[in-house]
Amino acid sequence: MISQETLKTAKRIAEELFVRLEADAAVASKIQEETSILVEVTMKEPQMFIGEKGQTLGEIQHVFRMMVRKKLQEQAFVFLDINEYRKSKEAYLRELARSAADEVALLKKDKELPVMSSSERRIVHMELGERTDVVAESQGEDPDRRIVVRIKQQPLT
Repeated sequence: MISQETLKTAKRIAEELFVRLEADAAVASKIQEETSILVEVTMKEPQMFIGEKGQTLGEIQHVFRMMVRKKLQEQAFVFLDINEYRKSKEAYLRELARSAADEVALLKKDKELPVMSSSERRIVHMELGERTDVVAESQGEDPDRRIVVRIKQQPLT
């Protein structure tokens, strides 16, 4: 369980980080799923802090996590989102997964999805995990690892 003090500390560290980055940003924090902290940052021009495909955001999050862990002297699960980039990316990935699964189920033909990071692949696997008609399999080696959606093979009786 995350304490209110831990939540406030994470928010304060994020505010300090964005001041050091000379970013005019509003910071809010909240407990997410009882075990992690989501720090939401809002700014007028976020492109420089999100980067291509969210790469800069990922790097800033890494630095932010290290700062929080050092301050708290404990393992803390903290996530950083800027202008809801991650939230909209997750919604896009979930829709991509559903669409690909529907296409595979209809056409009975494998569908290869674009290269994704491990966290993006996890979202797709979670989205398709409950489906009984298709299966999602990761293939390839990083950084070219991707998901292939296939018809689920029925066991022989």
